[in-house]
Amino acid sequence: MIQYDHHVKVYYKDVDQMGIVYYSRYFEYFEQARTELLAFLGLDVSSIEENGIQLPVISGHCDYHLGARFEQQLIIRTMVNDLPKAKLRIEYEVFVKGNDTESLVSGYTVHAFINRKGKPIRAPKTVIEKLKDKFNLAG
Repeated sequence: MIQYDHHVKVYYKDVDQMGIVYYSRYFEYFEQARTELLAFLGLDVSSIEENGIQLPVISGHCDYHLGARFEQQLIIRTMVNDLPKAKLRIEYEVFVKGNDTESLVSGYTVHAFINRKGKPIRAPKTVIEKLKDKFNLAG
């Protein structure tokens, strides 16, 4: 498993009238965390796209357990549990900083590998190699 923690602060723009993070904001937090995870893996989005590969979201899911609140510091934990073949699944858990035992939100996104023409492709070798390196798997 590969795991990366991304930190965010809840701003006023993120909350509803009750002071709780609006449900759709979590997908924005997921996107921020995913971008940072890919950079951590040596797969920054710009480099991936320069090589003719795109990773559109083809599925996304979110379960809301407890609401995050205005001015809380959050950890968005991102995880890759398996090497991809044609799709990459990234899982997310959201915690209040300092309490990573109580999940506020959990979810996942699934990404297809496609070429510049929008055609599905298998996960490129460069992506697999970077992931294997972090998984500590040999060749």
